[in-house]
Amino acid sequence: MTQPHHHSLSLVTLIVLLKLAVMTRILLRPHRDPASRIAWMILVATFPAMGIVIYLLFGEVNIGKGRARRLREVLAGMPPLEQSPAPLSSEAEPYRHLFELGESINGFAPVTGNAARLLPDSNATIDAMVADIDAATDHVHLLFYIWLPDHNGLKIVEAVQRAALRGVSCRVMADALGSRIMIASPHWSAMRDAGVRVAVAYPIVNPLFRPLHGRIDLRNHRKIVVIDDRVTYCGSQNCADPEFLIKAKYAPWVDAVMRFEGPVVRENQYLFASDWMTFVDENLEGLLKSPLPSPIAGGFTAQVLGTGPTVRASAMSEVFETILFAARREVIITTPYYVPDDSLQNALCTAAYRGIDVTIIFPARNDSWVVGAASRSYYRELLDAGVKIYEYDGGLLHTKSLTVDGKVTLIGSANMDRRSFDLNYENNILLVDSQLTQSMIARQQHYLAHSHAVTKDAVEAWPLSQCLWNNLIATLGPLL
Repeated sequence: MTQPHHHSLSLVTLIVLLKLAVMTRILLRPHRDPASRIAWMILVATFPAMGIVIYLLFGEVNIGKGRARRLREVLAGMPPLEQSPAPLSSEAEPYRHLFELGESINGFAPVTGNAARLLPDSNATIDAMVADIDAATDHVHLLFYIWLPDHNGLKIVEAVQRAALRGVSCRVMADALGSRIMIASPHWSAMRDAGVRVAVAYPIVNPLFRPLHGRIDLRNHRKIVVIDDRVTYCGSQNCADPEFLIKAKYAPWVDAVMRFEGPVVRENQYLFASDWMTFVDENLEGLLKSPLPSPIAGGFTAQVLGTGPTVRASAMSEVFETILFAARREVIITTPYYVPDDSLQNALCTAAYRGIDVTIIFPARNDSWVVGAASRSYYRELLDAGVKIYEYDGGLLHTKSLTVDGKVTLIGSANMDRRSFDLNYENNILLVDSQLTQSMIARQQHYLAHSHAVTKDAVEAWPLSQCLWNNLIATLGPLL
C-alpha cells in the first residue's frame, strides 16, 4: 500500500525540483525585462508541467550552442570590411548619431555615394530582380524568409536557373519554416540540379531535441538580394505573389522595396555571407576581399543594420527609438505588427507630446489575430499622446517603413514587435536623402489615402469584451 504513495511523493518532489530549477533559470537568464521574468514565473508556478515544457520550447532566446559557436567562428574569420573613410554628406551630418548607433551593432560604417529607387509594387520588384539576375555575370545571392512556388516565386527560380546554366555562381537560402513549401517542392531540387547552391536556414528538427537546437520560432526573417556586388535590394517583400495564396483572405500583401547601388551593397553582402557560411561549409572570403563597389557621384549616405538574437539584445528597438528622438517635425510609420516594449511605446508617445506630427499606419485586418489584438491594446495611450493612427483597408499592409522630417528613411524587414527585437534575424537600411525619402513619403501618403482614421471616440466605443481581450493578449507579450 505504501509503494504507490512513495512513487507519488517522488513524482511530486521531482516536479517541485524541476519547477525550482526552471524558475531559477528564468531569474538568471540575461537580457530579460522584469515583466517577462514575472510572466514566465507565474506560468511555471501556476501550471508546472505545461509551463516547464513551454519554457523549454519557447522561453530561451538561443539558436542552439552548436549554431551559436559556428556563427561566432564565421564572424571571427570574416575579413574586416575595408571601408574607405569618407565624410558624411552635408544632409546626413546632423544624423551622425544615428549612424554611430548603427555602427555599434554590426561594425558597418555609414557609406556615402549610394543611389536607389523605390520600386512601384510587388510585381515590379520581382521583374526588376529577374532583370538584374538575367544581367548577372559573376554571382547571384538570394535569401528569403518566405519563398513560395507561385507565379513570382517561380519567376525567380527560373531566372536563377538560367544564371547558373550560363556559369554564374548562384547561392540561394531560404528559412526552413517560412519557405517550407518551396523547399519541399521539386523546384528546390531543380535549382540544385541546374547548378544552384541551395541552403536552408534553421532546419526544423524533432521537437524532442528542440531545446538542444534553439527555439523553433526563432527564424531568419531577412530578405536579401545581392547581384555581382553591384546591386542589392532591401524591403519587406518575400518572394511571392501579392495574392499570397497561403493566406489569400488577407490579400493583397502590400510591400515596399528599394533597389540600391553603391558601397552599401557590400554591407548587405557581408550579412548574406555570414548567414551562408553559418549553414554551408564554403568560405566566401575571396569575394569579401574584392574591390568595393564604386561610390556614385552625388550619392547619399546609407548603412545596413543587421539584427538578431546573437546581436546585442533589443538593438532594433534602440534604432527605432533613437530615430524617433531625432525627429524635429514629422514622423510617418508603417508596420503590420506592433507589439512594442515599454521604451518604444514611450518614445512614440514622447515624440507626439513634444509636438512632433506622428502618424502610424497599421493593417485593418491582420493575418495574426494575436498581434492584431495586442496592437490595439496600445491605441488608447498613443491617441491620448496625440499620435495619429490609421488602419489600411486595401489588403495586408506589410511595408515596414519609417520616415523622419522628409530626410531620413528606415526600410527593411523588421517590424515594431518583440519578435523582430529579440527573436528574428532582420535586415534594414538606414539612409538620409531628401529625394528618396520624399518618394517613400509619397508611398506612405498613398497608403493613407486607402486607410481610415482611428479616433479616440471609436476606441472608447469598443465593447468591454474587446478591451479585455486586447489587454489579455497584450499581457502575453513578455512571454515572447
